[in-house]
Amino acid sequence: MKILIIEDERPAARRLRRMLEALNLKAETMLHSVEESIDWFTSNPHPDLIFLDIQLSDGLSFEIFDTISVKSAIIFTTAYDEYALKAFKLNSIDYLMKPIDHDELAVAIKKFRDYFAVNEVQQFNIDDIKKLLNTSTPTYKKRYTARLGQRIKIIESSDVSYFYSENKGTYIHTLEGRNYLLDTTLDLVENETDPKLFYRVSRKYVVNVNAIDDIISYTNSRLELKLKATADHQIIVSRERVKDFKEWLE
Repeated sequence: MKILIIEDERPAARRLRRMLEALNLKAETMLHSVEESIDWFTSNPHPDLIFLDIQLSDGLSFEIFDTISVKSAIIFTTAYDEYALKAFKLNSIDYLMKPIDHDELAVAIKKFRDYFAVNEVQQFNIDDIKKLLNTSTPTYKKRYTARLGQRIKIIESSDVSYFYSENKGTYIHTLEGRNYLLDTTLDLVENETDPKLFYRVSRKYVVNVNAIDDIISYTNSRLELKLKATADHQIIVSRERVKDFKEWLE
């Protein structure tokens, strides 16, 4: 099976390739822009399956289809809200919400194999999907609110040093060195923050790349992060996330 990944975030593309390798599949090619994709399709055989991000570095990936008649099956990978994606179930094999889950990826691959065992590649209406999405880009949470007695504190995402969980609560630690309790979970924080700026280094911490002052080798092939206003927290990148973390920094 020939697989192509079109994804503008290089760490996300590499992570997806490793996830596919864990399923004994290989994506030999990764593309990151509309222009690069068009050039590739004009001189290469079309793959069996494409993992296609919607928002690329130079525009919407649908612009590829304005120039190239792609014959491949498509699984969309996206950060768009689920309500806007109902059409994809009619027009593609599946869609995967970011960050991609291992089990959901396996299910999508099974759908592809089951469908194309007895069917040809289905054509989908790109214009209908464009209208549905209204060509808007994914949005990430810009600010958080925390209750302080009778007052509500507004905290901009750019002022966050890191998020952390403690005693069943989720907190913000700001660049000013203050802690605020949030009415959310760390899993939700991970999904709603910009993945180019925030990374979950362990089960307990999500860090802001702009707050990192130093990275130090730690025991058992882990990394220790020194962040602005780290307070009393020792922030360790778990061993299984070190490789992804280093690629995220690139």
